[in-house]
Amino acid sequence: MTHTLLSQEHIDAYQRDGVVLIKGLFADHIEAIRDGIEVNLAAPGPYAAENLTDTEAGRFFDDYCNWQRIPAFAQVIRDSAAGQVAAELMGSRRTQLFHDHVLVKEPGTSKPTPWHSDGPYYFVSGRQNVSFWAPVDPVRAASLRCVAGSHSWPKPVLPTRWLAQTAFYPNEQDYIPVPDPDAEGMDIREYDMDPGDAVAFHFNTLHGARGNRSDSRRRAFSLRLVGDDARYTERPGPTSPPFPGHGMSQGERLREDWFPVIYGA
Repeated sequence: MTHTLLSQEHIDAYQRDGVVLIKGLFADHIEAIRDGIEVNLAAPGPYAAENLTDTEAGRFFDDYCNWQRIPAFAQVIRDSAAGQVAAELMGSRRTQLFHDHVLVKEPGTSKPTPWHSDGPYYFVSGRQNVSFWAPVDPVRAASLRCVAGSHSWPKPVLPTRWLAQTAFYPNEQDYIPVPDPDAEGMDIREYDMDPGDAVAFHFNTLHGARGNRSDSRRRAFSLRLVGDDARYTERPGPTSPPFPGHGMSQGERLREDWFPVIYGA
């Protein structure tokens, strides 16, 4: 049975466009996510980053891979419908957790999130994947922006370091340069969102976000999830997240003790 939050139109749109809005996916878990984010801000993990230079106003914080040390995040992953909804969007029998991600833009943070695709940073191959980006504050002018159809481009988008704006890997010829979707008139999907709504987007979907010029916080929680065809793949350098000591080899399934199955057999 398809989850009540989904219709066939959602599934078709996700497969075709690589992005779709799921209303209320985390509506029953907003306070837990808020609590987890505040714990994360008070005690950042080893991958936490501040994404502004000394001359830029506001605060743009992000951190990932914290579900094992922040119980609220583990609770949301376990108790929400994210695993089932992901499986149905991906067309997969089961869903594995890849990682969690927190992004916070405080009021007055003018810096946008740079355009990028997540897939090239990861050591995962396969078409069955989905990210959920879910704000716990109302979002009207600082929402995620996704380029429809970009998940099916023939080459991935060049991964870069957000502050330095340098290439993440040495083999730049294997990627297309980061485009300017606004200048090039691309089909950008951007949604007004309420707490608990989620944008579902493919790992290869080009996306970014506006700065937060409002007087309200913009706190967002993301889950990166993979399906049946996910396999470990070597990259020409350290990945993000790096998951040191994972011990996997080219073409192997992701190890379930590190990347647990959260839905399905």
